[in-house]
Amino acid sequence: MPEIFGRYTVPGLEGERLVRVHSPSRKIRGPRPLLLLFDGQNVFDDEPSFSGGWHVHTSVDKLSPERHHVPIVVAIDHGGEQRIDELGPFEAPAPKGLPGGGTTRGGKADILLDWIGATLLPDVRGRFPIVEGPVGVCIGGSSMGGLAAMYAHFRRPDLFGGVISMSPSFWFGQRALFAFVSKQPTPHFSRVYLDGGLREGGGNMAALVARMAELLTLRGYGPDKLKLVLDPRGAHGERHWRRRFPAALRFMYRKP
Repeated sequence: MPEIFGRYTVPGLEGERLVRVHSPSRKIRGPRPLLLLFDGQNVFDDEPSFSGGWHVHTSVDKLSPERHHVPIVVAIDHGGEQRIDELGPFEAPAPKGLPGGGTTRGGKADILLDWIGATLLPDVRGRFPIVEGPVGVCIGGSSMGGLAAMYAHFRRPDLFGGVISMSPSFWFGQRALFAFVSKQPTPHFSRVYLDGGLREGGGNMAALVARMAELLTLRGYGPDKLKLVLDPRGAHGERHWRRRFPAALRFMYRKP
């Protein structure tokens, strides 16, 4: 079952962050991969979530050690009304009616990512035997968290070797992530899971996800490094991400 790993303050961001961890109870020898997930309130149980959790611990416990590397999962709570600021890689005009004030939102993702690299990852490695280097660490999330995860992989490929990006908000900041990814070198180790629902934004979300997959395919990503899922029933919500998450896990952690 998930447990509290720690409570943190992140310099430059407001509020305290609860960090939860799930380490499967079965005995597995040697270092383990690590899966870091944004929006920790939604990752495990239903209670902390506004609309139900993903039950990631249940999905991880169902992985077969014979067929998959079984990860330790660390979930980082978001900052409430500051969520868009800390998960937005770029500054963008504030959507109308959004709480928190200000004419622009976003632009603080680097603060969060640098804190993960300097503080949280060393703390996790100090408690658990984690596979060394970026090959051992995947980062993921949905919506703004999916945007932040994709950005994290290409901004800090020295830390994050894989990304699970579910219904990502690639529209944010006038779609600036596309230009950013295009300018970055391909990470030495890279595995990317992308998905989107055809019922999200009248199909616009899925179109942007497919566009990112095409960009990566043109850079040489084959089926061993890239998986794209366009869900005909998918809408923008926790129950849809919960339904799709087991397939993302199996792709990311399958053994050769």
